[in-house]
Amino acid sequence: METLVCVAVWAVAMAMVVASVMWAYRWSHPRANGRLPPGSLGLPLLGETLQFFAPNTTCDISPFVKERLNRYGSIFKTSVVGRPVVVTADPELNYYVFQQEGKLFESWYPDTFTEIFGRDNVGSLHGFMYKYLKSLVLRLYGQENLRAVLLDETDRACRASLASWAAQPSVELKDSISAMIFDLTAKKLISYEPSKSSENLRKNFVAFIRGLISFPVDIPGTAYHECMKGRRNAMKVLKKMMRERMAEPGRQCEDFFDVLIEELGREKPVLTEAIALDLMFVLLFASFETTSLALTLGVRLLAENPTVLDALTEEHEAIVRGRREGCDAAGLTWAEYKSMTFTSQVTLEMVRLANIVPGIFRKALQDIEFKGYTIPAGWGVMVCPPAVHLNPEIYEDPLAFNPWRWQDKVEITGGTKHFMAFGGGLRFCVGTDLSKVLIATFIHHLVTKYRWKTVKGGNIVRTPGLSFPDGFHVQFFPKN
Repeated sequence: METLVCVAVWAVAMAMVVASVMWAYRWSHPRANGRLPPGSLGLPLLGETLQFFAPNTTCDISPFVKERLNRYGSIFKTSVVGRPVVVTADPELNYYVFQQEGKLFESWYPDTFTEIFGRDNVGSLHGFMYKYLKSLVLRLYGQENLRAVLLDETDRACRASLASWAAQPSVELKDSISAMIFDLTAKKLISYEPSKSSENLRKNFVAFIRGLISFPVDIPGTAYHECMKGRRNAMKVLKKMMRERMAEPGRQCEDFFDVLIEELGREKPVLTEAIALDLMFVLLFASFETTSLALTLGVRLLAENPTVLDALTEEHEAIVRGRREGCDAAGLTWAEYKSMTFTSQVTLEMVRLANIVPGIFRKALQDIEFKGYTIPAGWGVMVCPPAVHLNPEIYEDPLAFNPWRWQDKVEITGGTKHFMAFGGGLRFCVGTDLSKVLIATFIHHLVTKYRWKTVKGGNIVRTPGLSFPDGFHVQFFPKN
């Protein structure tokens, strides 16, 4: 009897070993109706997730991507957080992916990202619903409202913030710019004013951001856990706000949240409450975090490149000299903003080097053949903007901060094969124009009215998203 038990245990153990080996083999050798791109899917389930999130302390392409580009070429396969993904640094494939959205590809993000941003977030929506939400957001962030309302409000925010910072021994620039932009945009989105609210809403978003692009382990003490906690707290505030407003029939429309609530109140609403809440959450996050990162890095780059700073200062001082006496108090005009040719070039160079978005994800809706490779239906595709923006075959001396490289180039109003800092295709960022206005307005007041020096910090880390782990502490001095 004992012998039979031993044989049975041995047989079960061997069966488990064989099954595990076969499973591991199938993981590393997936079936495809054609030739898969070169690369490795790493360990079962874990894939190459640890390597993907490994920190990088330069503005260069992440070691994870760079090593694989050198080994496999501009198109390779990998696996991140349990999903097979084709990574592309090929400008032709990138452009093809963006142009074929809704036909051969659709917007997609790994499950962990979906948990973070909500299952009804705008990045997960397609077709009519996405276009409908985009049209609503453009009421707020489109050029018409920028010219009529937001430019003036941005101008006043930048003036007040810089004056306040100059009165302090030093400020941590990333956090200070984030606070300035958050207060500006949150007021337009939800009429939020920190001084009048019992809820520190930005605090929840700061916790959210710290774990946004981190290894997805939801255990107390981890960045990802704090990220999810920050999301839950922020959503609690938004849900409470929605309930209070929906309980006020005939409420006057004061902000963008009211616009969404009006849409929900239609006889046959297209929106759902879940979609409206996730949209507000994403807008509050995206409105301030991406621009503040790019602008913080931009200030550091200006300090390190005095020739660029001198040319930028000359452009803005010429604008001030061109005003009639007494007009400076009226603020920046739309015509002045549109005249900032060199500032536009500086902005493009800032966002090219900042590479705020390390990857733009899509999913293949059917088997795709491209340059001899097959992208299987259901696989993810990660377009890698840094690998394009820092490609020496596209940009000479790509790590140099050289705004003149954009001189005489056609104005970029959408994603191109060689530039996708604001996305591409149907999903070109709806906040692009607002970001450009914020950067230009901040630069205008910075270079015409202040000098500054670095007190400490300024080092960057990418994991793979950009951050300033030691902060960037700056002291400002009025010029006059």
